[in-house]
Amino acid sequence: MQRFFDIIFSGIALLTLSPLLIPVIIFLKMTGEGEVFYFQERVGKGGAPFSLVKFATMLKNSLNMNNGSITVKNDPRVLPLGKFLRKSKINELPQLLNIFLGNMSIIGPRPLTIKNFNAYSKSIQNCIVKVQPGLSGIGSIIFRGEEDILADEKDPIHIYNSVIAPYKGRLEEWYVNNRSIKIYFICIFITIWVVIYPKSGLVWSIFPSLPSPPENLRVFLNYYE
Repeated sequence: MQRFFDIIFSGIALLTLSPLLIPVIIFLKMTGEGEVFYFQERVGKGGAPFSLVKFATMLKNSLNMNNGSITVKNDPRVLPLGKFLRKSKINELPQLLNIFLGNMSIIGPRPLTIKNFNAYSKSIQNCIVKVQPGLSGIGSIIFRGEEDILADEKDPIHIYNSVIAPYKGRLEEWYVNNRSIKIYFICIFITIWVVIYPKSGLVWSIFPSLPSPPENLRVFLNYYE
């Protein structure tokens, strides 16, 4: 059933958003390094790799610079237009093609690079690969401001691996164990909600059974007991 809605929603979105996507393609071609799309190998369902597509927002060699696959606030690798595309999440819209083709779902665990995926414990990894990765999901909703969390850290890679990844893994595990068509639609609604109201803690009220975040993350994740 979820796959049916993925095809319908992604197809409609691609047609509806084409007036927005085409100007973005033109601007990207004319600015920065002239790259329009960025393809990166991510871990998909069953652990199989697939090529995720985004609008290009960073320097071509960004993976071999600074913090690698981890992006922080005001990251110097992000191109001028890329800052807007990342903030508005427009850079993620080409993944509608991944959804339409069946590599991803609209809602699911966020697909990670192999390196970041390996930051999860084996039990979390085995759980997450049971389902299609998602354009959005519980982890994406709650960690919408991940770059802000890492902004002032001297060692963002360590903080990601030791604090963020373990908790994000628990969130994705919660989704896999509780997934349903009802949660699918609720997550779509909350995704739209937090884009409009990024400081909202609505997700905690709607899903009170979510694992509580570590103390040092609560203020960043808009969590209030």
